[in-house]
Amino acid sequence: MAAALNVPLTASTPTATALPQMTKGEEKVDYLNLPCPIPYEEIHREALMSLKPELFEGMRFDFTKGLNQKFSLSHSVFMGPMEIPSQSSETIKIPAAHYEFGANFIDPKLMLFGRVMTDGKLNARVKCDLTENLSLKANSQLTNEPHMSHGMVSFDYKGKDYRTQFQLGNGALFGANYIQSVTPHLSFGGEVFWAGQHRKSGIGYAARYNTDKMVATGQVASTGLVALSYVQKVSEKVSLASDFMYNYMSKDVTASFGYDYILRQCRLRGKIDSNGCAAAFLEERLNMGLNFILSGELDHRKKDYKFGFGLTVGE
Repeated sequence: MAAALNVPLTASTPTATALPQMTKGEEKVDYLNLPCPIPYEEIHREALMSLKPELFEGMRFDFTKGLNQKFSLSHSVFMGPMEIPSQSSETIKIPAAHYEFGANFIDPKLMLFGRVMTDGKLNARVKCDLTENLSLKANSQLTNEPHMSHGMVSFDYKGKDYRTQFQLGNGALFGANYIQSVTPHLSFGGEVFWAGQHRKSGIGYAARYNTDKMVATGQVASTGLVALSYVQKVSEKVSLASDFMYNYMSKDVTASFGYDYILRQCRLRGKIDSNGCAAAFLEERLNMGLNFILSGELDHRKKDYKFGFGLTVGE
């Protein structure tokens, strides 16, 4: 009996039958514990970081001074050409310059941003966390030009695996959107809006698939918009992006390809699109709290070339 107990189990022994191993791709998905998706209005944010940098023309200087841990003041000076409307195909520019004064208050539950410009425009933004899951956001722009001032208020609710938003704006504008995670990597959403002043309404749908290495999004709306984007994360510091925009009302089609390089002391972003426009944006950190900015855009079809440089002082 003792000898029998010491016999090693072999593959032919019934008790040694291998149990099926569950591979990583076959792991069971817990649909009751899905991640919370990003807001509906930000589904293209990775692509926009590469394809829509803050391009400018001329000279720009930004200075931010922190008065304490929560309150800071900012000063911005811009000098460069300004485009004016023209019926001809050529772009008409006139010299322009303006100064902008800003005040910022940043708290974990309350953020206030205000900007006043020399042309009389006032911009204000507010973000307030009413509860752990409900937040209020408001933005407005006041100007001396008639019928050009506008404002909007939105309420955002963050659920366990979904987000929803309700918007109110001047001109009898009402909007709502909802996005829901259906798998750990895939989310679907939709939106509706009604512009009472213009008697227009619309509905849209969107989908987003993201992993650690890529992000793919798609959006379609009854206004005629079809937007597709794809971002490939080559490494932690390099990303490649592309998008496709189509409007079946106006029949306009645009495709873009861009890149985003994050180096040790600088960040370089750029794009080229099917309209013959190439752009690049460089942010170089010269020292702690001092950044140098270069901006360039070449529009070969319109023969419009824009170059800008600037300095940003303060964090």
